[in-house]
Amino acid sequence: MLINCVAYQEGRKLCDIPVEQISDYLERPDCFVWVALKDAEPAELNKMQEEFTLHPLAVEDAHHGHQRPKIEEYGDSLFGVVHTIELADGELRVGEVDIFIGANYVLSVRSHSSQDFLGVRARCEREPHLLRQGSSFVFYALMDAVVDRYFPALQTLEAELETIEEQMFGKGTERANIERLYQLKRKMTVLKHAVSPLMEAVGKLFGARVPALAANSQDYFRDVYDHLYRINTSIDAIRDTISTAIQVNLSMVAIDESEVNKRLAAWAAIFAVATAFAGIWGMNFKSMPELQWQYGYPTALGLMASVCGYLYYRFKKARWL
Repeated sequence: MLINCVAYQEGRKLCDIPVEQISDYLERPDCFVWVALKDAEPAELNKMQEEFTLHPLAVEDAHHGHQRPKIEEYGDSLFGVVHTIELADGELRVGEVDIFIGANYVLSVRSHSSQDFLGVRARCEREPHLLRQGSSFVFYALMDAVVDRYFPALQTLEAELETIEEQMFGKGTERANIERLYQLKRKMTVLKHAVSPLMEAVGKLFGARVPALAANSQDYFRDVYDHLYRINTSIDAIRDTISTAIQVNLSMVAIDESEVNKRLAAWAAIFAVATAFAGIWGMNFKSMPELQWQYGYPTALGLMASVCGYLYYRFKKARWL
């Protein structure tokens, strides 16, 4: 679906144009065209390929979708893939934005995402002195908008981890906490897969050898890289904390199981003593000491009770019971 198709000249909006006239405006000096698509059909991408003369390999990646975040150089053009992250019902939903950049055009194709970039276009149009840089500044603005939307997701996940940590030492919550921690770790992995490859790709847009299209916007791409670096560092720190929390919860489960085993062992020892006495006096020998004694039975019960009581006292004192 076509969202908008706009021609700009000297950093200012000329007009909305039909797709069929894109190639005409591309021939004008100091003019570039910015097109936005959402969940584009193959026929729409093919039409854009014809109008912008896009590289077939880049178009093929956009057709297939589900690409790893990356920035690739095709001659005098760039092709970028960034992942959008949205939190819905406690789950992370991953979308994709494919961006084609040439000297006088920008084409963004948004897939599986409800996030729009109308605010990005409005921002660029409010800053014609920056928009005059052309497609490279638009490329930066689109990536910056996507990366900025990672921060709320990261903050939500951090708050979720803090909540789990507050409940970590509650009695009987260990197993539930482990499940929640594993789910949180899976979400962090999803965010990591969006951030880490993109950080590596953006790092190639400033510094030593950079594509000609990005040469005038290196400072802006460095800013995006700094944001990604901060997010990536936070993700690593949170994942380490989650791993530590999982180990703590597993240790607490092991401690609880050890306490149960000690109680079982203590009661088993108490009953073993009683069983031993009963087994000895229950043997059917004709000649046994005190077998015919009048007070033999109560004495035997008293002795067994005394020994069991003493063992109970010792185990209680040792905190096994």
